[in-house]
This record gives sequence, structure tokens and C-alpha cells, in this order.
Amino acid sequence: MVLPTERFSSRVENYVRYRPHYPAGIVALLETECGLTRESVIADVGSGTGFLAELFLRNGNSVFGIEPNREMREAGERLLATYAPFTSLAGTAEATTLPDQSVEFVIAGQGFHWFDRERSRAEFARILRPGGWVVLVWNDRRTDSTPFLAAYEQLLCDFGTDYDQVDHKRIDEAVLREFFRAEPGKKTFPNQQHFDLPSLTGRLLSSSYVPEAGQPQYQEMLAALKSLFEAHQQDGHVTFEYDTVTFYGRVD
Repeated sequence: MVLPTERFSSRVENYVRYRPHYPAGIVALLETECGLTRESVIADVGSGTGFLAELFLRNGNSVFGIEPNREMREAGERLLATYAPFTSLAGTAEATTLPDQSVEFVIAGQGFHWFDRERSRAEFARILRPGGWVVLVWNDRRTDSTPFLAAYEQLLCDFGTDYDQVDHKRIDEAVLREFFRAEPGKKTFPNQQHFDLPSLTGRLLSSSYVPEAGQPQYQEMLAALKSLFEAHQQDGHVTFEYDTVTFYGRVD
């Protein structure tokens, strides 16, 4: 069984090129609701390729990127190399390596469903300064808002190796209420990506739960994806629609 911290090692290039970024409105939301300023220090836990960290670095914040996967961490370091206030660390949600009370915000983009919830909660409480915030963000792909998205979801169910076990949609609002010990704040932003067939293929292969080259059903999956694309494309493109869902609360 592949460890969660190793699942994306062979998928980094596709992840960097074809995964969605995050709306800038997240920063404005946290300024209004959580008192974020440019002086706020942030720990991006599970920082991966750096997409979420970049929002805050552009805002002028100092960001610690905490990422256990070497290949993902190095991709983030390349993306964020021009930002002086970025520090990359090999750590996990459960053991960030940061000092006590060292940050005002802990953020996690597309990663919380991989964390040990109780251990990470204790770690976040340790590294946050009094009154600090935890912010959890997902680009939540819509699964049935268009015929194409419904067909793509069925393709994942047909060919995914462990899709139902690792899908972040398993983290519902009841889980988050338990984690925060209260009702977290919530804000949803619309997001989109447009793909031709090569980029749609890259987007599919960026997912940790689908076969890779040389594995069973890989060729059959790509043939099914091509048929799906041809059935639904308009002017040579299809569209992924997302709800970028942001939850925020305290854990002290």
C-alpha cells in the first residue's frame, strides 16, 4: 500500500501543470473574518507544489511550507523561488517541526483529508499563537452539474484504484465540526478549468487514485477518456467546474 505522503511522487509534473489554483478571494475573506494582515505568519501544511502558499506570498505574508513528499516539496520550492519570505520544511501535519506559538494561521489546501485529525489538531494548537486560525481549503470538483462532469465522475468510479477511500468528499461538515469543536466559518468561491484532450489526460493522471502507465486498465482508461472527451467537447474543449470551499476556525 502506498503511503499518503508518497502517493503523488510520480505525478508531480501533471499536478503542477493541470491542477487548479485557488481564488484570490480567499485572502480577502481572511482579512475580513480572521484579521489577516500582511504581517501575519502562515504555516501552509501539506503545501505540495505551492499553489495556496503563493496567494499569501503575493499578499506579502511570510509562509512556512510544510510538505513531507520530497518531489512535491521540490516542485513548490521551484515555483516559489522568487519569494524571499518562503521557507520550505520537510514535515507533516502531525509533526511540522515549527516552534511553539510561531504562526498566526495554519492553512491546508487539498490536504486535510490525508491528516490524522486528532494528532494534527494538537500540533496546530501547539504552533499557533493565541487567537490563531486554522483554514482548510478544497477545490471541490462538481460531479453532476453538467453531462460531461457526470460522465467523468463515472469514469473515476470505473477505473479508480481506491477512489472511494481517498476522495476528500468523505470530509463532511460533521467531521469539521468535530475537528474545530464548533461550527467553522465557511465561504465558497466558483472556480473553473478548461481542457483540450492532452491537458484533460494530464489532469486525470494527476490523481493519485487512477492507474499509471504499465498498470492494469491504464490503456482502457485512456481510451474511455478519449471517447468521453469526443462526446462532450465543444470547440475542442471541456470544462471542469469547482466550488472552492474554505472553512476557518480556531482549535485552542
